[in-house]
Amino acid sequence: MRDMRGRDVLSILDFGREDLEGLFEYADIIRKRGVSGRPLQGKVMALAFFEPSTRTRLSFETAMKRLGGDAIGFTSEEGTSIEKGESYVDTIRMLDAYSDVIVVRHKYDGAAKLAAEVAENPVINGGDGKQHHPTQAMIDLYTLKTLFGTVDGLTIGVLGDLKYGRAASSFILGLTHFRPKKVCLISPPQLAARREVLDQARERGLPYEEVVSLDEVIGDLDALYVTRIQKERFPDVEEYEKVKGAYVVTLELLQKKAKRDLKILHPLPKVEEIDPRVDQTHYASYYEQARLGVPLRQALLLKLLE
Repeated sequence: MRDMRGRDVLSILDFGREDLEGLFEYADIIRKRGVSGRPLQGKVMALAFFEPSTRTRLSFETAMKRLGGDAIGFTSEEGTSIEKGESYVDTIRMLDAYSDVIVVRHKYDGAAKLAAEVAENPVINGGDGKQHHPTQAMIDLYTLKTLFGTVDGLTIGVLGDLKYGRAASSFILGLTHFRPKKVCLISPPQLAARREVLDQARERGLPYEEVVSLDEVIGDLDALYVTRIQKERFPDVEEYEKVKGAYVVTLELLQKKAKRDLKILHPLPKVEEIDPRVDQTHYASYYEQARLGVPLRQALLLKLLE
């Protein structure tokens, strides 16, 4: 594993398989043994969240506090000097002066990259527009590793909004670091994965196929990664209405066609794309996936700052 001190975390492709597996091993140690002392005491993390968030923001904050550090920041532009007209770049400069690492979430593509160009301290992309969500992909891959012991050799389905969903795009690109048996990209044609994502997946040797019907492939899957159709990302409301509710993973479908040991992941929040009855079954792994976010982000912060 390469030295990660001071590195920006902008895309899952910024890291290699060795980096990710080293991070997973570190997260395993944290889960099993905890962290001795307060290794990040005196360190401050700035949370610059220009978009709503529950899990990303709170898991980063929890991770930092469990390591002895502190967190500052905001969860919307309201109540900040941005309302007075301060530029995004100046806001990042101020946070850089007050903290040791900045986590940025923004609705615009490339916002985290711009922050990294401005800031002297490390910048972590907490989600930028429809492009990247690297730490979510790290958690997703770590969850597969935890559940199956490996990512290699698995048949994995990615279902839902593959066009605008940054978590889905980052997960697909993250899988290119490993050797899954096959990846089924399941979506309506209007929400198929973007060309640049598919081009990178193909160039990096990911064995994928694009599929419209979940019923056709669910029996082959070891893991199913479900995403919601994100209304807030659609430039046209009418486009959203056409695909709203296109897929619902029902308990009947799982019991009839899925493998007994199929595991379902979801970056959350989920809305109506998974039957609520599935939550109480052995298929549901998304709550465990969310819990794993804290030790994974603890490991990442330690690697960047310790």
